Amino acid sequence: MVLILTKPLLTIASGNPQKVAEIEAMLGPLPLEVQRQPSDLHVEETGSTYLENALLKGKAAARITGSWTIADDSGLEVDALEGEPGIYSARFAQNNEAKLKKILNALGDSPYRSARFHSVMVLCDPEGNPIKDAEGICWGELLKAPSYQGGEFESLFWVKEAQCTYGELTQQQLSKIGSRGKAARAIAPYLLKEFGLII
Repeated sequence: MVLILTKPLLTIASGNPQKVAEIEAMLGPLPLEVQRQPSDLHVEETGSTYLENALLKGKAAARITGSWTIADDSGLEVDALEGEPGIYSARFAQNNEAKLKKILNALGDSPYRSARFHSVMVLCDPEGNPIKDAEGICWGELLKAPSYQGGEFESLFWVKEAQCTYGELTQQQLSKIGSRGKAARAIAPYLLKEFGLII
């Protein structure tokens, strides 16, 4: 008789394979089978906070897959713009180039360019019940021009402790000081506990 041990299944509530791989790496070397949400699942982000949007995505993905699920919502918050674009970061303009132009025009020559990337992550059980949520913040400031072509806000966001922009952080740096990485590291122990992998 051959005993086959199957790894617990975890769904990342995203259709973006790069984001799924990124979150999987941030969770650490966990003995889990990770999958992204079904390609036909589209959740409208109608919440008024990161947590509400993350819960909308997490609950929907958990219920349709019947698996434990992690979802997140993130945004760029600029102090001089009273925290905008915040939860509307993804919908701030029609494309990356337009987003950068709009935010740089809004700031103008202001010397006050402090900002932060803010992420909230939730863990939902297979029925869609939220079990744990965590947040992560990465502090920085906005440059007057992007450091490389083809990027979004991350090409403009300077992380002083790393001496590079957010988009130039390595995977190891993202896991340690990135906003999503900080949230993932806070969620990981609860995920392991629920799967019975630690006591």
